[in-house]
Amino acid sequence: MDITFRKIAKISLVLVYLVIIAGAVVRMTGSGMGCPDWPKCFGYYIPPTDESVLKWQPDRLFEKGQVIIKDETLQISKKTFTTNKSFNSINWELYTKHDYAIFNPWHTWIEYINRLLGALAGLATVLLAITSIKFWKKKKRIPILSWLVVFGMVFQAWLGATVVYSVLEPAKITVHMFMALVIVAMLLYIIYLANAEKKLIHFDKLTLNLSILAIGLTLVQIVMGTQVRQFVDEQIDIYGYDAKSSWLKDPLLLFYIHRSFSILVLLLNAILAFRITKLNLGHIKIYWVLFILVVEVLTGIAMNYLNFPFGSQPLHLVLASILFGVQFYIVLDALKPRKISKTS
Repeated sequence: MDITFRKIAKISLVLVYLVIIAGAVVRMTGSGMGCPDWPKCFGYYIPPTDESVLKWQPDRLFEKGQVIIKDETLQISKKTFTTNKSFNSINWELYTKHDYAIFNPWHTWIEYINRLLGALAGLATVLLAITSIKFWKKKKRIPILSWLVVFGMVFQAWLGATVVYSVLEPAKITVHMFMALVIVAMLLYIIYLANAEKKLIHFDKLTLNLSILAIGLTLVQIVMGTQVRQFVDEQIDIYGYDAKSSWLKDPLLLFYIHRSFSILVLLLNAILAFRITKLNLGHIKIYWVLFILVVEVLTGIAMNYLNFPFGSQPLHLVLASILFGVQFYIVLDALKPRKISKTS
């Protein structure tokens, strides 16, 4: 397969993961409403760095769609005009998507960088889809999946807009996260299909079944983790960002299930790693899985017992998405035998 195409696919995957990382940082810092509108930010392609830009001023040119904060509301300019000596409401309309009218430059730029990375990832996937057309006669799955990724990115962008308009409704944030995992899976499958250098992988049916079960348990764990995270978000609204010791003061039952379930996930993957090593099946990525799982457990322990140290939340989420990606690739390798093992 074409080397350039594989490089574009890998760059697209890296950019999607960078978006996931940026999204985790946005959530950790509470920057989700840093840009109250979408796709622009306060009506600008490049957001302001100072609150004075968002204040009404006399004798100032405002372009159509630019936003100001006035009397704790967001006002949008109806047209391009220069202000007079006093505020004239005729030139402005109330922003009705929501009533969140706060400017924090750090939150604004964190959210803006998240969106910028999303746009770059989108452009990369469009380039990937265009490049994939040449494989139509050889392997139709590659262009079909490549264009599905583009549609997935468009849908993901729409989900991002609904998250902003809902003022960060937890359920919509969760759907947003899962759509990212779907895109990751499609990109990994494209990379797998386009990989011309197939490594020798021995086929073992039990290993395949265990791999599928392992990724299934990971998805269940991620679902529970998002529910726990929603609970933590609610506690943050109650106690504030500075009261970290109170966030898990009275946790849900699901928190304890999620915590204990990690033991089962780790145990199953350890058994899988033992079988792969014993039979010399060639799935070396299983050691990545074990390493990621150990770090995941450590970040979980840190959040629970050390009151959410800085960076532990986004690291926990990002590692979960990387874990899913590595496990998914192991399943792809295990599905198609290169050489039948005598033990199968």
